[in-house]
Amino acid sequence: MSIDLEIAQKATMNRILGVATRLGIPEEHVVPYGHYKAKVSLEYVNTLKDKPNGKLILVTAISPTPAGEGKTTMSVGLGDALNHIGKKAIICLREPSLGPVFGVKGGAAGGGYAQVVPMEDINLHFTGDFNAIALANNLLAAAIDNHIHHGNELNFDNRRVTWRRVMDMNDRALRDIVVGMGGPNNGHTREDGFDIVVASEIMAIFCLATSLQDLKKRMGNIVVGYTPEQQPIHARDVNVHGAMAALLKDALNPNLVQTLENNPAFIHGGPFANIAHGCNSVIATQTALKLADYVVTEAGFGADLGAEKFIDIKCRKSGLRPDAVVVVATIRALKFHGGVELKDLGTEDLKALGKGIANLERHVNNIRNHYGLPCVVAINHFVDNTEAEVQLLQTKMAHHDVPVILARHWAEGGKGAVDVARAVVNLIETKPTDFKFVYEDCDPLWEKAKSIATKIYGASDITADTKIRAQIRRLQESGYGHYPVCIAKTQYSFSTDPQLRGAPSGHVVNIREVRLSAGAEFIVMICGDVMTMPGLPKKPAANVIDVTADGRIVGLF
Repeated sequence: MSIDLEIAQKATMNRILGVATRLGIPEEHVVPYGHYKAKVSLEYVNTLKDKPNGKLILVTAISPTPAGEGKTTMSVGLGDALNHIGKKAIICLREPSLGPVFGVKGGAAGGGYAQVVPMEDINLHFTGDFNAIALANNLLAAAIDNHIHHGNELNFDNRRVTWRRVMDMNDRALRDIVVGMGGPNNGHTREDGFDIVVASEIMAIFCLATSLQDLKKRMGNIVVGYTPEQQPIHARDVNVHGAMAALLKDALNPNLVQTLENNPAFIHGGPFANIAHGCNSVIATQTALKLADYVVTEAGFGADLGAEKFIDIKCRKSGLRPDAVVVVATIRALKFHGGVELKDLGTEDLKALGKGIANLERHVNNIRNHYGLPCVVAINHFVDNTEAEVQLLQTKMAHHDVPVILARHWAEGGKGAVDVARAVVNLIETKPTDFKFVYEDCDPLWEKAKSIATKIYGASDITADTKIRAQIRRLQESGYGHYPVCIAKTQYSFSTDPQLRGAPSGHVVNIREVRLSAGAEFIVMICGDVMTMPGLPKKPAANVIDVTADGRIVGLF
């Protein structure tokens, strides 16, 4: 059994009603899913609107590596540490997708003594939100094909149906398929495909909606296809957006769980940051800000992806503004960015570390100068870190005027991140923000993508073939030019090449596909070889996940 799972299974959890009572949530507004997880009713959430907000702390990271950075672990540890020093703090995280749980990660609830629990529930079915999102998405897909089969009153061009099916599992065989095979009773034959649930527009809408009515309206605005004259057809025209909202009614209530130290955590929604916008639900974040003095939330992958989308999409759409940022790194990961291979990361290598620090420096520069936010660098401690490596890192980062703090929350829980918590509180109290977006609403779509690529990724330019450029022009001319841009690209590099470590500059970002998300109100631009339906690795985590005869889950890590 993995040590993370072993620690989680030995945890002493409080009944979730007690966790909710500590927050001041009346019992009648807590909907338990068993003893240790619950949903908080939107009826109660709506009563909080006039309360003042607490301070919002965004946790992000360097570009991910196989060595791991521990962003979620830091988010949990920091939340516990803030409570440890007497602050009322809540953490807000995304729900894990079953795709990476059974594929690469094997779990995504933190690690060591900085975890959210019940860990097995959170990583597996949890409260059924992802299933509801998949059902709503696929109801719309079924309704579209049914409408075409029964006469096609809306005049869908069968070649221009854009709505895809989804499932919450990595399955490369479903990326591109043909539906309607087998004769006239099975509908019209056409090309189709599957995305993973966390890349779907329904997931994005779910996480950006501010109410059930807003959710329903946004789903009605989804563009699902076009007529032969290229006029858009919306989900409201197919008239199932009400039924979709009914499927999502309960899921929209935010989920409440706890950390190993019995501190409250909202875990709600879960779009990927490499292929979607990478943030938990607006509803959960706004609710937490009304109930606590400090809220710790994370954005997926590195600050070039998750943090940029948190700023340019979530903040732009919701009015949320972070008060401080924590950038998570490990010395092992920085050495990987400096060229050291995975098997050698436990050996001291000051030259590679010095080279790899460039990745951290660019992320810090982006946060301070392009997002206008104060930040702290938190280094997840490993036992093989040497004094010389720690000293080199602190020396190299000193001229950035950014605190670099070693954290031991994996081994020690909240008390191991107390120094980070104090530094963040001091930052919020002494350093005002100069919050800014990477681009303005009025910038053309092409210029928005170019701003992200050149300012945040260090690219020299963006490119696209004639067909893609024409598509972007049509979107601009059709009234979608004010939408933000959601770049889908590899998380492993500032470039679109996952093999380019460190902080590459002067590369060109090629846009190979564009998708309109009219309900989520952003434009997805897919760059490089990133897939919106991932595949399983050669040795998936599913090979080691099991259940014992007495019903205990093993193999989650």
